[in-house]
Amino acid sequence: MQTRPTTPFGRRPLSLAMVASQTATENFVAKPGASETVVHKWRLFRALTEAKEPLGVTERALSVLHALLSFHQETALSLPGNDAQCEPVAGAAGGIVVFPSNKELSIRAHGMAPATLRRHLACLVDAGLIIRRDSPNGKRFARKGQGGAIEDAFGFDLAPLVARAEEIENLAEEVRAENRAIALLREKITLARRDIAKMIETGLEEGVSGDWECARQQYATLSGRHGRGLSRADLEALARELAALAAEIHKTLETHIKAQNMSGNESQSERHIQNQTANYSDIDPCLQESRADPPQPNLEQGRGPIERKPKVSSDRSRVFDPKLPLRAYPLGMVLEACPDIVDYGPSGEISSWRDLAAAAAIVRSALGVSPDAWSQALDVLGEHDAAIVIAAILQRGEEIKSAGGYLRALTEKARAGEFSLGPVLMALLRG
Repeated sequence: MQTRPTTPFGRRPLSLAMVASQTATENFVAKPGASETVVHKWRLFRALTEAKEPLGVTERALSVLHALLSFHQETALSLPGNDAQCEPVAGAAGGIVVFPSNKELSIRAHGMAPATLRRHLACLVDAGLIIRRDSPNGKRFARKGQGGAIEDAFGFDLAPLVARAEEIENLAEEVRAENRAIALLREKITLARRDIAKMIETGLEEGVSGDWECARQQYATLSGRHGRGLSRADLEALARELAALAAEIHKTLETHIKAQNMSGNESQSERHIQNQTANYSDIDPCLQESRADPPQPNLEQGRGPIERKPKVSSDRSRVFDPKLPLRAYPLGMVLEACPDIVDYGPSGEISSWRDLAAAAAIVRSALGVSPDAWSQALDVLGEHDAAIVIAAILQRGEEIKSAGGYLRALTEKARAGEFSLGPVLMALLRG
């Protein structure tokens, strides 16, 4: 069956893009077996939606195409053969023509304005997804022959969708592959940023020799380049630079560990780690067996210097901030180390130090810590640090038999200047 060339009605000009689209469709129809090609229209539309950018169509234009496809009664799109005896909405020209009025098309396009409808129809024609087959007077209709079969139709030809189905599917697959690659790159960048932040924090906490200030600045600079609008090439470059920085920092930590192993002081290192752990995680056996709070100590005894932590940002999403003082404990770090305390916050969340203090007061009572023990902890540790200790005790609740006795023991160690919250939080984070 031969197709005929067509030109637009009225003052609409004929463009070379229209001629190219018609020629490509005619060549496809002329191929042997073209009439056997069957395309699922809604699957093809999904692929069109994914490949809209390389095809040069907008979301509104696709809405109009969706409306046009709904006027084709069959789910499958196929070209009529030479001996076709069926009665689809297909013209004698060998296409798949639908001929809705502007009013009906606007209704199915969710009430799109006539001017907007015409503009998006022109976009679909220019993209080569449909062919406009106008009648001599510009009206859209179908002419039936004897027996009621459609002999010719004037409207919008959907045959280019069948002719370009394979191309559209390939474009959609390329877009999906590109999106997958970008998602993997973003995941790689996120992991690298996390690794770098925690390795820098470990280096500072353990006193590893190295230019950690320079590493923090490099990390902050690279992190500032990460954004939603980056192309794949930019993401690949950023991922490479972050991976190189992570490898450099990791090498510094490995060098420090090898130097320690070669020094012959393994036992001393082990004792140092055990002493740190004893301050915050492994409670003294006598305290574990205690079922009641020990006698109240004298509040007037000498107190050692207590390290006060500066008030820091309450951003829960960051464990390490390059701009914070080296010895600060961000609220986000506390909440990541002790997530159970969040359930006791106002409205089930904690967004500030005030919320943490309020939650700690509730948890203190629930754990059975006496008002006297809590008062001493507030006096020695301060409100923020005491709240962090309560959060840590709650997090390790099954391992601590007497929360009140444990709090008193830590308070006495803090009074003597032998207790620091840093190892407590780091142990919970590592655990």
